Order: sequence, then C-alpha cells, then structure tokens
Amino acid sequence: MARPMTRYAELQVTTNYSFLRGGSHPGELVARAAALGLSAVAVTDRGTLAGIVRAHVAAKEAGIPLVVGARIDTRDGISALLYPTDRAAYGRLSRLLSAGARRGAKDRCDLTREDLAAHADGLVAIALPPRDPAAQAFADALRFCADIYGRRRFIAATVLARGDDQRRLARLEAVARAHGAPLVATNDAHYHAPERRPLQDVLTAIRSGCTVDRLGWRRFANAERHLKPPQEMARLFARHPGTVERSVEIAGACRFSLDQLTYRYPVERADGEPPQARLERLALAGAAARWPGGVPDRHVAQLRHEFALIAELGYAPYFLTVHEIVEFARSRGILCQGRGSAANSLVCYCLGVTAVDPDKIKLLFARFISSARGEPPDIDVDFEHERREEVIQWIYKTWTRERAALAATVIAYRSRSAIRDVGKALGLSPDTLGVMADTVWGSGGDGVRDDHVRAAGLDPGDRRVAMALDLSRELIGFPRHLSQHVGGFVVTADRLDELVPIRDAAMEDRTTVEWDKDDLDALKILKVDVLALGMLTCIRKGLDLSRRTTACATRSPRSPRTTRRSTTCCRAATRWACSRSRAGRRCRCCRA
Repeated sequence: MARPMTRYAELQVTTNYSFLRGGSHPGELVARAAALGLSAVAVTDRGTLAGIVRAHVAAKEAGIPLVVGARIDTRDGISALLYPTDRAAYGRLSRLLSAGARRGAKDRCDLTREDLAAHADGLVAIALPPRDPAAQAFADALRFCADIYGRRRFIAATVLARGDDQRRLARLEAVARAHGAPLVATNDAHYHAPERRPLQDVLTAIRSGCTVDRLGWRRFANAERHLKPPQEMARLFARHPGTVERSVEIAGACRFSLDQLTYRYPVERADGEPPQARLERLALAGAAARWPGGVPDRHVAQLRHEFALIAELGYAPYFLTVHEIVEFARSRGILCQGRGSAANSLVCYCLGVTAVDPDKIKLLFARFISSARGEPPDIDVDFEHERREEVIQWIYKTWTRERAALAATVIAYRSRSAIRDVGKALGLSPDTLGVMADTVWGSGGDGVRDDHVRAAGLDPGDRRVAMALDLSRELIGFPRHLSQHVGGFVVTADRLDELVPIRDAAMEDRTTVEWDKDDLDALKILKVDVLALGMLTCIRKGLDLSRRTTACATRSPRSPRTTRRSTTCCRAATRWACSRSRAGRRCRCCRA
C-alpha cells in the first residue's frame, strides 16, 4: 500500500525586506517553495509588511497559496509569528505594525504586550521559543498568548542542526503539553537555497557593524536556514508526529489574501452630488471658460468619450482630488502645472490641471487611460519647490494622517554601495574599496567588472577580492531601507493604516506607507503625485521682479532722486524683496 504524500507549509520565512537579515528576494523564496512542492508559504518579515506585495505577485505567478504574516518582537519579551485569518484581522495587524513603526526608531517596530492584546482578534499566533524552552520568561509569554489568542496560539518547533535538536524538541514538547499549546514545525528560512548562506552572513555583518570574522554567535551555525521539501521536514520531525501536518492546517485557516483588499478613493462632498456628476459639471464649466465663443463640436465629442471611460473605470473621485489640490495651490498664489500623460486628457485641460489643449498637439487619450491596459491614471502636478510643503501639509490636514500618507521608495544596493559594504564586511582596506568602487561607470547595475579591477592594479583572483566581487553582484538590487517617494500621495476613504502599515518619515511632519509605487500599482491603489519643480519658483520670482520694476517706474518725473517711494511699490512688494532694512537704509526696490 502506497504511503500518503507528505504535505507541509512553511510558516516562517524571512525575506530581504527584513532589512539586512534575509538573504533572498520574496520572489525567489516563493518560486522555490512552489518548486519544492510546499502546500503554502508564509512571509513573516520582522515588524513589517514591506515585501508582502512582491511575494503576493510571485505566489500568483507560481500558483502557490501565500499566507500573509509578520514576526513581532515586543520590548517585554514576546516573540511570535502573527497571521490574519480574514480581512478585519489583517486590518488589525496593519494597525499594530503602524503603531510599532511610528513609535520605534528607523526600521524598528517598538511594541508592548498591551499593543498585542488590543489587536489580537482574528490573528493566529505561533510563539517563538528561546534557546532554553524551560525558561520562566517563556512560560510567562505562553500564558499571556493563551489569554489573548486562546486556541489560536501554537509553539514553533525548529531543527537548528546544532547537535542537541532531539533533546531540545523533547523539552519543547513537554512545555507545549503543560501549556496546551500544540507544536508546529517551521524551518525559520532566511534564504531560498543553501548557496545564499555566505551572502546572509555578510548581511549580518553589515547590520552588526563588524566584519564576518568577528560575528561569532551572531551568525547562524550552519547553512540549514533554507527552504526544505515536505519529505525532508517529515524526516526531521519523525519523532514528533503531527507537527508537520499542523502547518498545513494553520495555512488553511489563514485564508486572507491581498486580493481581498478593496481600495476606496475618498469622496468629500457634503451636498450629496455624485462624483461623476460633479466632475462633468466642473469640466463643462471649464470648457466654457476655455472657449467663450462656444466649445467646438470635436471637443464636446472628446469630453463625452473621456467622461464615459472615467465613469466606467470609476476614476471620477481621483480627478476631483487632483482638481481640489490644484485649486488650493492657486488660491494661495502657488504656481503649479500638470504634466506627463495627463496632457493627453481634455478633462484635465478643462479642469485647469494642465494648460495645453491636447487637440493642438495631437496627443492620444488612450495613452493616459485605457480600459484594455487596466492601469490606473497617473497625474503628475508640479508645484513651486519652495512652497510645495504648504500643499503637502494641507493634504495631511484635509484628509488626516489616518487617511493620507506618502508612498515609499525602496533604497536598493547598486554596484558602488554593494562593493563598499561587502568589502568592508570581508575586511578589505578602505583604499582597496575606494579603488574598486571608482571602477564603476554610470548607474552601476551590473557589478564591478574583473577587467576593471585588474586595470586598477588589483588582483581579481585574490580570494577575498574575488569573494567580494561575487557577493556584491548578488547583493545588487537588495533593499537597503525604505525612504519616502518624491511626492506620491496615497489617499483613502477608509483608514489607511488598515490597508498598509504607516511609519514616520525621516523628514519632520511626514508619514509614509510601507509600499512603493510598484506595489501600489500591483494592487491598483491610486496615488496623486505632488512634485516640486525649481523652475516654477524661478518663474514666480521673475514675475515678482517684473511687478516690482513696473511699480518703481511710477515715480514723479520732476525729481526722481528726492521723491519718496511710491505707495504702489511698497504694497506690491513681497516680504523678501522690497522692504527697508533695520538700519534705516533706503528701500532696495525704489531707492526712496
């Protein structure tokens, strides 16, 4: 009789979005899990969901279920893997991570037991044991998890291949029975294949600020933190029946998918006018202002075509938001101008977002919006760079920080940064690293070439130099940390922190989400680009100078040297251009 096929779901996977910890991209881990025949794979990065969208896209391509999760380490001794079972539970997990990210330092999630208790509903928890499972602190943590998660709490059992695994697993099983928390097999995977272990060691050294030679106990003892097939996991846990099968049961209970996220754009109208009706009314009014003698028939036909497509795709609130932002800027005298593919839209022209009639330059509206492409519209609006912050803070004030935040940008390794960090971790001298980094031309996306190193007087065959070259090429494209987008805003009708975790940006009074523009596009989440353009500031200063010059020309022709400065000049001047100095000198504008 044939033995039943072993099934296993890997529930503890760390990607390189646990910055400087994981040794593989989310897509590599998901693809490897599918190739090994795993029933499901969970991404559980430390205190973040930054890599979950990329894993979601890869899982759909590979045809393997993805379990959404995160690892939580509280300041008071709780370490656990958390998985949402439904959409509401995902919202609570996202809010939990937001609270920790906004409280903690850069790339750290600072949480307490009280935070876990406040967001526990609908979450499955797998407690991560310390090296000594019988420690009193772990027993206290298990009692706390039992109080807030009930039967939805388990204990992770991992074979660490350190020589004492069976004794440790036996002690862990005794603790599990004493607390009524079942064991579940995990592998604590940090890379998709064993050959990534050297790169993971280098990442640990970079994070620790030392060389690989001095890592000591901070590095993994072996190369076993890779994904394994179900048969191998069954062999490793043969003395602990049920632990491998339980992983599949938990994955089946955590059926939440990012496909369940429904993004709703805000509709801020108290009078009850539908967004589409309001958009058409404003656009037609703008068309009448653009063509006072009557709107040409071809423009009327084009407006009707654009209205129909906007209504079909439900983008009217998006256009209204951009229009509202532009109207605010102009009410404050801030120069702004829409650009990019929005110049193809007659609706944008009639709303005043763009300033050039698309009919005159023969642009195609399908380049801006197309139902066949299925891509959201992208309206870029430039503002004076010295006053753009006024617009940004008005957006935060209007939609609140619970519903508006900037998109993220992933700062990834390029050739220069990769060779410097890898070489430093391997103990190469600063002079050697400087010479190697200087051989990189352009953006340096292909790594440092051996022939360039040889031409610089170094030996690419040297063991450490060769290792630095190879590992730096692997590191290129790895995320280093998250930063803020140049101006892409995500605005929602519901709580934004229930859609994606929010964190404070490095710049004061700014908050960002954890997903970049590619992640937002993958989930069809719209963003409004509020960009800065220095030339608009130059134009503004030029217009101010022109007005001041015109005003100064109104002086009396009889005695230009003795006539006092005109009232018109001082009233027209800006706060920085035409004012008397504190020393009582003459006005710099009219010399009166």
